Amino acid sequence: MDPIAQFKESAKQGWASFIPFEMITAMAAPRLLKRAGVTHGAKVLDVGCGTGVVALTAARIGAKATGVDLTPELVERAKYNATLTKRNVDFHVGDAEELPFGDATFDFVLSQFGHMFAPRPEVAVREMLRVLKPGGIIAFSTWPPELFTGRMFALTGRYAPPPPAGVSPPTPWGDPSVVRERLGTAVKDLTFDRETLRAPTLSPQHTREGMEANVGPMKKLVAALASDPDKLAALRRELDALIEEYFEDNTLRQDFLVTRAVKA
Repeated sequence: MDPIAQFKESAKQGWASFIPFEMITAMAAPRLLKRAGVTHGAKVLDVGCGTGVVALTAARIGAKATGVDLTPELVERAKYNATLTKRNVDFHVGDAEELPFGDATFDFVLSQFGHMFAPRPEVAVREMLRVLKPGGIIAFSTWPPELFTGRMFALTGRYAPPPPAGVSPPTPWGDPSVVRERLGTAVKDLTFDRETLRAPTLSPQHTREGMEANVGPMKKLVAALASDPDKLAALRRELDALIEEYFEDNTLRQDFLVTRAVKA
């Protein structure tokens, strides 16, 4: 298996445990839809849909929503959520770097903390724009590198093995200058906005434990460090200290970037 395919297979397995966080990510979904300007009757694609929170929120306002995610377990949960809420959303197992849809199919292509984990940004951008109609809207939420989640990625990266050659980290997607370069002349009317998500939690330690149990890369890292208790303890101390900086009134403050642009 080549390194990119191996990376994707590992990611597919790692993110299968993310379901307990769906209610937190659900709080951010309406912000993305409002910034994007999703309208009733519009054809919307949710890339890296996870458990379907963006697609289902779009369906609630009358959009014709579709979701795609690499991890089968998350897609199954998304289908369950659609059945539970009686929403007609079409969910697919698929790769952000090889979207299973025709050219110029959608009015809106969205991603909430999803496409940023695709290993090759240039491939993901090309695919997202390929399936978007001319004049359509591409919009996505990402984590700025200088704020909590971006800093957490940097911290865990110091303890983890380096990624395979050709795999880009997710944090640059939270930097407007990088986003502007990646989208290039394929878009116009590019705008950036900041939003804040406050996730309920009882303590920094509760937050860390939840991440260790359910966030794929963190879960994998903790398992890899099990044979080195001192290093694992050091990681946990640093994580607790970082979380403490953003812990306010039994919530974890997570600021994110929302990008919106029109396909030229």
